[in-house]
Amino acid sequence: MLHIDLPSRTEIEQLAQHKQAPAVSIYLRTTPTTQDAKADRIELKNLLKEAVAQLEAAGTDKRDIWPIQSAVEEIIEDDDFWAVQANSLAIFATRDRVRSFRLPNKLTNAVEVSDRFHLKPLLRSVAFPHHAYVLVIGIGAVRLIEVSADLPPHAVAVPGLPRDFNAALGRRSHIEKDGGMRSGEQTSESATLTRYARTVDQALRPFLKGENAPLILAAAEPLASIFRNTASYGHLAAQVIAGNHAETPDHELAAAARGVLDEIYAAEIASLGALFAARQAQGRATSDVAQAARAATFGAVDTILVDMDTVISGRVNDEDGSVTIDDKPDAINYGVVDEIARRVLQSGGRVVAARRDDIPGKADLAAILRYPI
Repeated sequence: MLHIDLPSRTEIEQLAQHKQAPAVSIYLRTTPTTQDAKADRIELKNLLKEAVAQLEAAGTDKRDIWPIQSAVEEIIEDDDFWAVQANSLAIFATRDRVRSFRLPNKLTNAVEVSDRFHLKPLLRSVAFPHHAYVLVIGIGAVRLIEVSADLPPHAVAVPGLPRDFNAALGRRSHIEKDGGMRSGEQTSESATLTRYARTVDQALRPFLKGENAPLILAAAEPLASIFRNTASYGHLAAQVIAGNHAETPDHELAAAARGVLDEIYAAEIASLGALFAARQAQGRATSDVAQAARAATFGAVDTILVDMDTVISGRVNDEDGSVTIDDKPDAINYGVVDEIARRVLQSGGRVVAARRDDIPGKADLAAILRYPI
């Protein structure tokens, strides 16, 4: 089991707002296998040494370095902390505070030292949903399962949700065979199944109000199609876990649901790629780092895809967005693309941290603009 604590939108905004040196960002690939964590602790010690070396080379006061070094060393020495890990660890440290997040994604080891935090890899972990609901609906049973990144899947108690078809329609019995129905004429069958679907949907409506997690349907035909035509929830996934799953264990449904979430991610990436191409033809999209920096500075970026791994060291002017590129990272400069992403966040835009192969043209970034610049 992965032990994950994803940042909230508020926490990401707080990190993005920070702008005071020294600020250290460390990303470490970790293992959820406790007995193999020793190597991760050694690697974190090496990344910390690199951060301290950059701070010392920049002439940072030892009174500012020591609190950061001490706090990260405490993490390294904490046996209980290393007993519960995920696939990556993100650490953000200043002289006053250290925050860490255990992440589901397998990130590249990295250390960045500047007056602001390096956020692209962190944003990757929250760009697409790791949380979903699975609605198992059949003639013999109905249940809602919550699937999250950091907890085992579990059935959710929903007030008013009928336990099965009979309870929903007040019938004593009904026959289900191979996912289908054999009771009465086809028109009557369709009408009763529609009533059943509506009863389930009405029970779910108040429970899901305000949610934006995908609802994944696990059902056989024709009930799957009937519920899809009836459902009022705006985030019902297009993909269905097909079949009769009344007896399927929760962990198997959760595994199938995570496969659906991967499909949702791929579809969203494809949609953003198509939108980028359409906007580029209208002068409202760019893959040029300098143009994107200027657009982000003036709040003109609606959505930006950024390569989560590549770092282009330099600076972006606060007034006009002009870009200066440096040969190597130090404690003064920062990742230019990361800074562009930070400015997009601060102007209310959307940032999608992706692998380079998922970005149009396999560029460092792809910015979709609110208006031409």
